[in-house]
Amino acid sequence: MEERKENIMGTQPITKLLPSMALPIMLSMLVQALYNIVDSIFVSRVSENALTSVSLAFPVQSLMIAVSVGTAVGLNALLSRRLGEKNYEAANKVAENGIFLAVVSWAAFAVLGGAFSGPFLRGFTSTPEVLEGGTAYLRIVTICSIGLFMSVTMERILQVTGNTTYQMISQLTGAITNIVLDPVFIFGWFGLPAMGVAGAAWATVIGQCCGMAVALALNRAKNHEVTLRLRGFRPDGAAIRGIYQVGLPSIIMQSIGSVMVVGMNKILISFTETAVSVFGIYFKLQSFVFMPVFGLTNAMVPIIGFNYGARNKERIRETTRLAACISVGIMAIGTMLFHAAPRMLLGMFDASETMLEIGVPALRIISVSFCFAGVGIVFSSLFQALGDGVLSLTMSVVRQLLLLLPSAWLLAHFVGLTAVWFSFLIAECASLTLAILFYRRIQRTKLENL
Repeated sequence: MEERKENIMGTQPITKLLPSMALPIMLSMLVQALYNIVDSIFVSRVSENALTSVSLAFPVQSLMIAVSVGTAVGLNALLSRRLGEKNYEAANKVAENGIFLAVVSWAAFAVLGGAFSGPFLRGFTSTPEVLEGGTAYLRIVTICSIGLFMSVTMERILQVTGNTTYQMISQLTGAITNIVLDPVFIFGWFGLPAMGVAGAAWATVIGQCCGMAVALALNRAKNHEVTLRLRGFRPDGAAIRGIYQVGLPSIIMQSIGSVMVVGMNKILISFTETAVSVFGIYFKLQSFVFMPVFGLTNAMVPIIGFNYGARNKERIRETTRLAACISVGIMAIGTMLFHAAPRMLLGMFDASETMLEIGVPALRIISVSFCFAGVGIVFSSLFQALGDGVLSLTMSVVRQLLLLLPSAWLLAHFVGLTAVWFSFLIAECASLTLAILFYRRIQRTKLENL
């Protein structure tokens, strides 16, 4: 069984291997993006203030996702390399320590969310409805986030087997559960009380726990590459350092996205709370374009990690080229959609005329940057898979902190609200230029020596 899986990762043609691994993840991530959108659509039917409260809570949710996914990226990259090296005992130890880190991360967010959700929201607004709804939502999604951390971890352990259908099943379970429960809890169907924004939070965490349960079961029944022996487990410093060598830069890189959203909310709320809602809607909508690309790169990372461990540079290069081409195609479709139908997209969220006036130009302007972002994401994932997560971190810092936020602030103060959206294009073009320079360096220092 182990030999068969190695052959899939190490010898199957990349033009067949990458799409076959990526498609199930991309489909499941499309459903995840769909439930994010559906979640906000239902909340927007409560009130615009309810939508604003969820938008203000979004950076903290993004931070949890950053920690869970970033740690899982490090786990995935190291686990793939150990399997490529045929070091199965070390691979098992890496997986066990990845689960330990997921539990520790959940405990930290549960404590912080319970204590500081209210003060965090009060830093942005004093509107009672926004403050009350946002605080309730944030406390629920942080305190009950064990499903998020464990499902992401177990899905990445499944992924290194080369069969991403199992990962898709887990993700689809969580997403579909969330979609079904959203209206039930938000509007109080079937005799339940209408919980509003809090109902959306409960639907989210229950969906995550269902996905976790399925991922655990599938790992136990179907994963013959990794054996988990948690009885008598003790943390292993070397394994944890190896995970965080790649994972910590990824966590910081994705956490910077949360900082960017907080900063953008501060800039936008100086104009109107409706602008914050528009930005929140944009993030939900763009996930429908970006999630498939992230699914593609999720499949790309273990392929590159395995072949880096096996010292096969041609397969690494071929995987990167194919991933970049597919990514650009997806992003181009997203750009056309955002340009052709912005009013329809915003209309799904019960947009007022004021929201349309702000949102239509926002979607059209920001979407111009999508193709540049798609190639940048592929390069960033390549760097992580090769153990150079610091390069990905540098790209993220430059894009979001050194360029996007400062340019957004300058455009807001000296031009106006509509000009703020051009900061995304400025940041993505500069980040892609930096990524190309980093790739040339990786070619010289790592790939040529394999």
